[in-house]
Amino acid sequence: MDHFETIVVGAGVAGLTAARLLAKAGRHVVVLEARDRVGGRVWTDRSDGLITDLGASWIHGVTDDPVSQSAEAFGMRTVEFSVGGYQPDSRPIAYYGPDGKRLTDAAAQQFADDIRAVDATLSKAIAASDTDASYRDVTETALAAQSWGPDRVARVREFLEHRTEEQYGAWIEDLAAHGLDDDSVDGDEVVFPDGYDRLPARLAAGLDVRLEHVVSHVQWSAEGVAVTTDRGTLTAGSVVVTVPIGVLQSDDFVIEPPLPEPLMGALGRLEMNAFEKVFLRFPSTFWDDDVYAIRQQGPESRWWHSWYDLTPLHGTPTLLTFAAGPAAQDTRNWDDERVVESILAQLRRLYDDRVERPTAVHRTAWQDDPFARGSYAFMTVGSTTADHDDLATPVGGVLHLAGEATWTDDPATVPAALYSGHRAASNILQRDIPIDQVWAHD
Repeated sequence: MDHFETIVVGAGVAGLTAARLLAKAGRHVVVLEARDRVGGRVWTDRSDGLITDLGASWIHGVTDDPVSQSAEAFGMRTVEFSVGGYQPDSRPIAYYGPDGKRLTDAAAQQFADDIRAVDATLSKAIAASDTDASYRDVTETALAAQSWGPDRVARVREFLEHRTEEQYGAWIEDLAAHGLDDDSVDGDEVVFPDGYDRLPARLAAGLDVRLEHVVSHVQWSAEGVAVTTDRGTLTAGSVVVTVPIGVLQSDDFVIEPPLPEPLMGALGRLEMNAFEKVFLRFPSTFWDDDVYAIRQQGPESRWWHSWYDLTPLHGTPTLLTFAAGPAAQDTRNWDDERVVESILAQLRRLYDDRVERPTAVHRTAWQDDPFARGSYAFMTVGSTTADHDDLATPVGGVLHLAGEATWTDDPATVPAALYSGHRAASNILQRDIPIDQVWAHD
């Protein structure tokens, strides 16, 4: 039976960060990964000769961001693309009203101003909300304070619903009132034209990473841990478990003894979302020039409301849209053709017969991925922001949880995963580790 000082379960950014720091400190570490690749929910597809990030895409604000600093140290090219935070403006956005006609610049500016007015009131409503309040509850409080007419309220309400879904892949009534507290962007947002997967590939360099090792059981005690895989059992003095909470909550992954409080309570109040990407590549661009995004308002926007122009990244006419929350759940079993027709029906409302059929479609299915069971975690009603950090409480001096769901300040992001891996390594070594050791060259 192989024995190590530390076993890391999962070769995503959290697990690779922890393993990299522990290995640099001289620890005997192994990383067990169920997939046939590293990266976890950072996954770049190159099967058609193009770069398509099926998982994480953006850095949501490069200022003082560890992923941005890692990318720079690893020589990863970035391109500014600041629409990932679902801003109402700040970059060119083409808005279309319920009638399918493009809003004038003045009307679009008024709409953006309305969003900001509600957001200013919303922060106070959230601060005063009860623990069992939903994001719908606090947004309705903020809308009621505006004294607007019904149409104006309806447009902003739609925006708040769409923002909730695009940011957390959850319906507005299922998300806790504090669920978007971290919804802020510091500095430009950027994407990676050469693929986000270059980050985990660099983090994994030199590590003992064992692919296609599916972990089913983690047994811990004061003496250490035993980790059972489909290829045998390994033992260690400590373990860092970085699997998504959807896997943690499943019967296919057993921790024994069960997680104690406060971890078990926190885990029960978080949930994996439904959030899928749909990339559509076209023969030519038929949409608005010089805009980052296209958004439509009104009842027709219930599912397909936002499209992002990725053409500048590679020169291939490409729109990205999201099936998020109920749309992702309801279209989960649709074939690609049915999804495409549903999307094109909305684009035709805006661009008539200029709309062409796509030459290629890439569609994600994170809900059906047994090693993810969703895209990322969100706070259900009754959850508090402390649940994220509580989930990372070390257990028995030997068991450590890490991953995007275990970091309070900016959960559901790659920086959160990196920070959580850094924290786990620091806890195991029982000393502070400079964060720049993650990307420092050996």
